[in-house]
Formats: sequence, C-alpha cells, structure tokens
Amino acid sequence: MIYSAYQTATNMSDPVRLFAQHALAVMESWQLADSAPPLRKMAAYYEQIALTGLTHVRPAFKIEPVTGADGKTVSVQESLETTTDFCHLFKFRKSTSANMPKVLLVAPMSGHFATLLRSTVQTLVQDHEVYITDWLNIRDIPLAAGVFDLDTYISQIIAFMQHLGPGTHLMGVCQPTVACLAATAVMAERQDPCTPASMILMAGPIDTRINPTQVNQLATQNPLSWFESKLIGMVPFQFKGAGRRVYPGFLQLMAFMNMNLERHKKSFQDIYDLRIANDDEKADQIRDFYKEYFAIMDLSGDFYLQTVEQVFQTHLLPKGEFQYQGQVIKPECIRKTFLLTVEGMRDDICGIGQTLAAQDLCPRIPPYMKTHHLQAGVGHYGVFSGKRWASQIYPVVRNMIQSVD
Repeated sequence: MIYSAYQTATNMSDPVRLFAQHALAVMESWQLADSAPPLRKMAAYYEQIALTGLTHVRPAFKIEPVTGADGKTVSVQESLETTTDFCHLFKFRKSTSANMPKVLLVAPMSGHFATLLRSTVQTLVQDHEVYITDWLNIRDIPLAAGVFDLDTYISQIIAFMQHLGPGTHLMGVCQPTVACLAATAVMAERQDPCTPASMILMAGPIDTRINPTQVNQLATQNPLSWFESKLIGMVPFQFKGAGRRVYPGFLQLMAFMNMNLERHKKSFQDIYDLRIANDDEKADQIRDFYKEYFAIMDLSGDFYLQTVEQVFQTHLLPKGEFQYQGQVIKPECIRKTFLLTVEGMRDDICGIGQTLAAQDLCPRIPPYMKTHHLQAGVGHYGVFSGKRWASQIYPVVRNMIQSVD
C-alpha cells in the first residue's frame, strides 16, 4: 500500500514540478533571472520546486576527458559491453589507450544508480579499462526475468569476470564487497582461470560486528519480520515490474536524509540564497549533487532481506557459514588473488576494521600479496570520491594493480 500511496502522490504533484521546470527554463533562456532581484527570487523559487521531485532513471555518466601519456587531453569512450536481465555492463577507456589493465567495478545496490561512482570511474580510467555494473531498476524488470537475490548477485559478478577474461581485477565499493569476496572464493575453489587477478574491497561490511556504526545498529534493533512488514512494498501495476516485492527507493532516500535532515534543509536554503546573491557556480554544485541524489532505484525485496539478515544480523560470512547455491563458500581457497582493503578513518557507515576483516578470512593469500590502507580525514564517500580518493587512495590502488600486471 505504501508504494501505491507514494506513486499516487507523485502522479498528482508531477504537473506542478513540470510547470516549475518549464517556467525556470523560460526565465533562463530569456535571461530574465539576471535582470532584477525580484525575478532572481522567482527563478530560485521555481528551482526549489523543480528540484524536490524524485527521478527513477539513471543520469548520464558524463565522464570527462583525461590526460594521456603524452600529456595531451584525450576523450573517454563509453560503450555497452554486455547486458543481462538485471544489469548493463558499461566500458570506459581512453580513446588512445591499448592493453591497459581491466577493472570490473561493482557498484552498490543501495537505492542509487551506478553514477554514484562517477568520480571513481573518472579517476580509474586514467590508467585502466573500466567496466562498471549498471544495475537496472528492479521495478522496470518483468517478473518473468526471475528472482533477484544474493545468489543472483554473485552469479552476475562471476559471469562478468568470465566475460572479461583472465587477468581482470575486481573492485567492490561498500555493499558489493561481500558479494565480490564470495564470487572470488567460488571461482578460486573451482580453479576458474578468470578468478580475479586482484580484489580491491573498499569501505564494505565484511564483518559488521567490528566497531558497529549507527547503520549497523539499526539493522539489528528489529527482527527480520519488522523489515519485511515495514519496508517491503509491491511495485504498482503501471510499471513493467508490477507485482515484484521491493524495498522502494523513496524509502531508502528518506532513511538516508533523516540521518542528516538539518544539513539537507540548510543545503536547499543555501541554493536559494546563492541564487539571490548571483553566485551561480556554488549554487550549481549543490543543485547537481541533489539531482544525482534524488535519482533513485528500487531494490529487490529478496535481495534486501537476505542482505539484512545474512550480512548485518547473523554475520554468516565472517562465521564461515555464508552460502552460494546451497554450498558454503570458502575464502581460504583464495590463494593467487592479490588483496587490497581500504577504509576511511571517519566512516560512519562501515566502521574501521569491518573491511579489514577480509584479510583474516583469506589466510592462504601470502602476506606479501595483502595490503590494507586506512585513509585519514575521509568518511564513507571520501573513500571512493573526492580529492583524497584521487590523490591518496587511488595511487595505492593503481600501484597494486600495476605490480600484479
């Protein structure tokens, strides 16, 4: 019922937001907002209304040109590498590059699209061929495609690694670190030649018993039945995925925003004030963030509930009880894959030590093939985006990949 109520409200309010968008576009095209303070206030008001709407379509990646080996600026080519019912695999490479290390970047399924890792791709593509999992919005996938759960998630990673071939590096950011470790263990046990050459696990919940954060505590305060009854809805009949049980993206966004509600209120006020002051550059930065932040996707209900239970409540992976297709996975089978774990010292989503736990779960990887990096001065998102990611964390990632190759 909650999804239907949300969609009804959205359908009713969309015309208002569309009117505000068109009115703002007219004012901008005629440069009316530059002519007088009252008109700037009106344009800023229209922008506030237009910005409050949520979208359910992935924004463009917009990867900018990078510097080539000769110091010249070169464009980045974007192409669709392959596709499944649940995911598109996109490829990014410099237009002048050849034979660069391949990196499969697994994006989190956390209510936002893969473009959340735009900064990660932008930096990685300087020295690598980057392949990113563009998970599709489950509400747009017909029931005939089947269930999407943890097993499906791991299977997709394995299939993409096999598609890309031997020597490919695997990188998981946040939530996918669990699935990446599981996929690597499964492939290593099967002696699959496409087992990752290296595995980079960044700010992920490998063992949430260590330094539990507020997010971890919220996952254990209620039984699984509470999450199922309070957070799982059914996709309305106007969408292709009608009838699927999902954790709606708008509920996820509300949960995230409520954690820092005053900060978000201030940001919207800042946009308005900056427009009035004619400081469009700073206002555009905040606006662009929220346009990305308000682009949401639903999560499969099966996948979400399994993740809550197995990763955050019963801690099956660090206990050695995590299963894939009915068989216990064995991280101790991983022997030839280099391992890098990365954490942020100020991370309030994945506490210090939670990702590092992967090192102990892989005892047969020789010590010289293991590296851990704890980055000072960054929170969760700073591990994979921003200045410190580009200047301090990325060199560690690049150097390890180059040493393996």
